[in-house]
Amino acid sequence: MMIKRALKHLSRVNDVLFRRTRIEREITVFPDDVFLTSYPRSGNTWCRFLVGNLAYPDDPMTFLNLEQRIPDMYTHSDRTMRNLPRPRIIKSHECFDPRYKRIVYIVRDPRDVAVSNYHWEMKKGSFSDQFPIEQFVPRWMESEYWPRLGCWGDHVSGWLATREGHSGFLVIRYEDLQANPAPELAKVAKLLGIEPTAHRLAEAVELSSADRMRELEKNQAGKWVQTKYTRQDKPFVRKASSGNWQSVLPRESAALIEQTWGHLMTRLGYELTDHNAEQPMISTASS
Repeated sequence: MMIKRALKHLSRVNDVLFRRTRIEREITVFPDDVFLTSYPRSGNTWCRFLVGNLAYPDDPMTFLNLEQRIPDMYTHSDRTMRNLPRPRIIKSHECFDPRYKRIVYIVRDPRDVAVSNYHWEMKKGSFSDQFPIEQFVPRWMESEYWPRLGCWGDHVSGWLATREGHSGFLVIRYEDLQANPAPELAKVAKLLGIEPTAHRLAEAVELSSADRMRELEKNQAGKWVQTKYTRQDKPFVRKASSGNWQSVLPRESAALIEQTWGHLMTRLGYELTDHNAEQPMISTASS
């Protein structure tokens, strides 16, 4: 029995080291870790650039140094992650994990998240350009594309229900970050223990602009682990805007999202087209 268990363990170690097995829920977590957490396609990569340029002001972020500075926990072995300098800042899409003590939780209008996920799945080759978005949306809402993470509503409500109001938990709305990036980034700086001077914030915002990220992508997409095996004719950095769903989503698709998650959307400050009854907004201030 002991030999069998030892062989099973060695097989598991081998699978993890060679990335044949995901280690998301088994990653080593240190008490001083900071997690940039979000549902997929909610602006996490942009936030990694913003935070990275804030933390490393003398060496601007690129897609080629991103994984060393703010690693994606899904592309590295646990051994590699453990050897990174501490405190670590880590990208995560995980649903609630009680081991996370300091979290920047990025939330975005689910109607825009749906559109962004549609184009990401197309870029990955999940379906052709002709696949209609009105067929994609209900499948996406049923977690067909992210089965382990669950749907947007489950992910967001899970983190808010367990961590809202707790010290070390900061909610950042993508839309607020776009409208007023410096004040929102200053909240993150406080969580990281970085002095948010006006100059440092402005530099980080400028170095993380969508235009600069698009230029970097042109030369680095084929080398970055996230995009090198995806379609190169479709950009990773797309509109980088809020409200794009209004010109893309069919009315029925938007209505389905609102009917399903309208109560949560309203609490987060997202206006509904069907004018559902409003509920108190969730605070985005860290305790």
